[in-house]
Amino acid sequence: MGLRINDIVPNFTAMTDQGEITFHDWIGDSWAILFSHPKDFTPVCTTEFGAVAQLADEWEKRGTKVIGLSVDGAEEHVQWKSDIEGFANAKAGFPIIADTDLAVSKAFDMLPAEAYLPDGRTAADSASVRSVFIISPDKKVQLIMTYPMSVGRNFAEVLRALDGLQKTYGVPLATPANWTIGQDVIAALSLTDEQAAEKFGEVDIKLPYLRFVKA
Repeated sequence: MGLRINDIVPNFTAMTDQGEITFHDWIGDSWAILFSHPKDFTPVCTTEFGAVAQLADEWEKRGTKVIGLSVDGAEEHVQWKSDIEGFANAKAGFPIIADTDLAVSKAFDMLPAEAYLPDGRTAADSASVRSVFIISPDKKVQLIMTYPMSVGRNFAEVLRALDGLQKTYGVPLATPANWTIGQDVIAALSLTDEQAAEKFGEVDIKLPYLRFVKA
């Protein structure tokens, strides 16, 4: 069975370009985002790491730690960061996990159990290691996105999704399509109209099952 939303994320100890971490301890009481890559020094991934670096202040505002993963070694990660920072004109201060034995990629169900890295491999050998996991402070998976190698991830959407998750975390709310901060949200169906009004104020009833509130 693969990793699913609301599962507790696997705990692991791994080397990064910033030293060894134990994942649950590293998360602590924060939100966390793990974004994975099939190989260092690849073009799309370089632009993605650069985008994450440029959003450093935004992650911090949201109390969110970010961590990368690639199946190459920590020394290669250090060298790759020089390219990333030069391209993005931003410091890549987040750690990158060195998943050389594929243990983390397999634990997060990004690779089949029998996967291995052949001699002379290319990024195609670990192509499915192209995912984003947003993790809440209780160490549970809240969102998973997986991309093909040919399509760069939209980290503005990752940030928007994080905002939505934080807005609705532990409260009876949901966000509508294309929601951004400041817009109305949806009262959960677990609340009656009266309960929604008592909790959130005025209720804008579009349909009996679609009720917007300000929160």
